[in-house]
Amino acid sequence: MAKAKESLNPFEVARKQIDRAGQKLSLDPGLLQILKHPRRELTVNFPVKMDDGSVKVFTGYRVQYNDARGPYKGGIRYHWNVSIDEVRALACWMTWKCAVMDIPYGGAKGGVICNPKEMSKGELERLTRRYASEISIVIGPEKDIPAPDVYTDSQTMAWIMDTISMHTGYSVPGVVTGKPLAIGGSLGRDEATARGAMYATREACKKLKLNTKGATVAVQGYGNAGYHYARLTHDELGCKIVAVSDSKGGIYSDKGLDPREVAAYKEKTGSVVGFPGTKKITNEELLELEVDILGPCALENVITSENAPRIKAKVSAEGANGPTTPEADDILFKKGVLVIPDILANGGGVTVSYFEWVQGLANFFWTKKEVDEKLEGVCVRAFDSVWKLSQEKKIDMRQAAYMVAISRVVEAYKWRGIWP
Repeated sequence: MAKAKESLNPFEVARKQIDRAGQKLSLDPGLLQILKHPRRELTVNFPVKMDDGSVKVFTGYRVQYNDARGPYKGGIRYHWNVSIDEVRALACWMTWKCAVMDIPYGGAKGGVICNPKEMSKGELERLTRRYASEISIVIGPEKDIPAPDVYTDSQTMAWIMDTISMHTGYSVPGVVTGKPLAIGGSLGRDEATARGAMYATREACKKLKLNTKGATVAVQGYGNAGYHYARLTHDELGCKIVAVSDSKGGIYSDKGLDPREVAAYKEKTGSVVGFPGTKKITNEELLELEVDILGPCALENVITSENAPRIKAKVSAEGANGPTTPEADDILFKKGVLVIPDILANGGGVTVSYFEWVQGLANFFWTKKEVDEKLEGVCVRAFDSVWKLSQEKKIDMRQAAYMVAISRVVEAYKWRGIWP
């Protein structure tokens, strides 16, 4: 009998993960149903005037998944492959990410179907402001706080903050996080996702008694998370970066790469490919390299049941959201690969977003050292709680992370009840 093809629909994957954890927690079926559905979904179709004078209609989404533990929180991505199911899955994962990091937020996500690589700065600004106006009915500092994600950045957040402020009649810095420092951003936000992943990697290596000094690392994806992850593991853990990649392909050097030089080369040429003294490899080959640590920091569903048997890393720190399918998880667990799941590995970004929001509400800003120290505390506590449960129950880290996160959300429901 042919093996049933695994589902790569991100929302089906997310629901499957909830079911797995729900069974182990013996959750009430009604509560499980609540956890498998987003609370609110907004689809907007809006016109944007393009540089050539033409008008184009774009489709965008904002999905508010769950707010049992606090206001909704989640990024906005601009990508040609954005779909409602992808946004639902990302909003779902944000719920568990905030819960596993133990910060008082629920989960949300937004996205616009567009190709930012083919748009001018002016077109992106008009698109952003119009999208922000359309979703302004559901976002706000006490309700739902967006942040940057794939192909959006601090400039995008500044435009959203300004648009909402113009609507309101006064400055509302708390409506988004990931803002520039000049308008209420937090120090350390740029590298927060990667710094959190670096702390998680360090803790995992301690548990495995793997010396990080000279440990080999391959990083898939060389955007914000991938670059900073390579730099921080190199600088602070003493790792040797042997391979990195971006959407155009990857590079390999057994002598090791300087993450900053590669970033400068990418800035100049548009890709890491062709960096002097390296061998060109594909994104697929990068995942299967014989390395100690793998950092999938690109997109979802890159490690599947098809390639999981060939993964040779000892640790996989998921800088991206959803890079590993449930079927691949089982294979890697049997092989003894320690997967630090996305909701734990890349929770540093939302943690510092939370710090930014808190600083903004208090109008009192911290030093970079204070931000890093507080982040380290949150990340180490989160890692320890997940590791402890995974050892107790003899389950993989993802199931343990989901069980920790879901039990925290369930606890909130127990106290709040179901209104009316």
